[in-house]
Amino acid sequence: MKKIMSMLTVVLVVFSTSVQAQKNTNKIAPRIIILATGGTIAGSGESATKAAYTAGKVPVDDLLNAVPDIHKYGKISGEQVAQIGSQDMNVVTWLKLAKRINQIFKDNLADAVVVTHGTDTQGETAYFLDLTVMSDKPVVLVGAMRPSTAMSQDGNRNLLDAVMVAADPKSQGKGVIVAMDEKVFDARDVTKTSTTNLETFRSTNFGPIGLIYDGKVSYYYQSLRNPSKKFDVSKLNELPKVEIVYGYADASPETVSNLSTIPGLKGLVYAGMGNGNFGEPVGKALANASKNGIVVCRSARASAGRITLENEVNDAELGFVVADDLNPQKARVLLMLSLTETADRTKIQQNFFEY
Repeated sequence: MKKIMSMLTVVLVVFSTSVQAQKNTNKIAPRIIILATGGTIAGSGESATKAAYTAGKVPVDDLLNAVPDIHKYGKISGEQVAQIGSQDMNVVTWLKLAKRINQIFKDNLADAVVVTHGTDTQGETAYFLDLTVMSDKPVVLVGAMRPSTAMSQDGNRNLLDAVMVAADPKSQGKGVIVAMDEKVFDARDVTKTSTTNLETFRSTNFGPIGLIYDGKVSYYYQSLRNPSKKFDVSKLNELPKVEIVYGYADASPETVSNLSTIPGLKGLVYAGMGNGNFGEPVGKALANASKNGIVVCRSARASAGRITLENEVNDAELGFVVADDLNPQKARVLLMLSLTETADRTKIQQNFFEY
């Protein structure tokens, strides 16, 4: 009897192992395309210990070859979309990225996309893509604070983490996300907070939506600002011109007045003091801009909080809209995209409360 039981145990173990092996064989590796734009993650310097470097010098194939473990997470391929420092990021490249990502998903060429990007404008690009990518498939932005040639470079680890996040089924339907420094951030909320520290990216109002550790990503919450309707940029080659003006004590109204004369200007984001406030001379200049057809959006120079409508400022009378909790640079992104569809300030304001 003992021999029979022993034989049955062996058979069950072998059968279980065979079933698990079959499951592993049937598991399809996700297809992930890396779209490279340059930035510090692709930067190269003359010294491993000095801060000076040139951004965007390392091509995407070299980035992938430096992190061979990424191929454990899927079928990885790379494309060079741009090769610039993110201080040179522009609307043309944003549109190129959005169109390429939408085409990749439409043609079923990949299950996820990772975008390597410089950190200076990474938050703006992430939010732009969040508003223009039509698919629920994962799109993950990643960068580095130190160039690839630095002794303590962070790019390889960040890239590996980003690929791992992109490959995770739980990343589906979360909108565009940013993976940096073992954290996952929602594109709408993330911003760069330090000029040099590795742990520069923060979501000052809400914190990261997930954490990356030991080869795994754990999600804790998801933003509700993930509207099903996105902005269609498939036929656009440019966006309406929107500028930002910074508020400060005893600011000169001429700054607003001069910006308002820029040919083709459609919108103006005011990075105000406190709750998007301004001194009286600047307020009059902003009101004049609004009367002349420029959409004025009140944001804040503070790093957290939201701008309240009709609180200290009579926004309806002045024709202003408020940015809610978007920082000035992201308010500019949403205002530009909103202006591709409408100049109606009520509708634009609704976008700021929904997107």
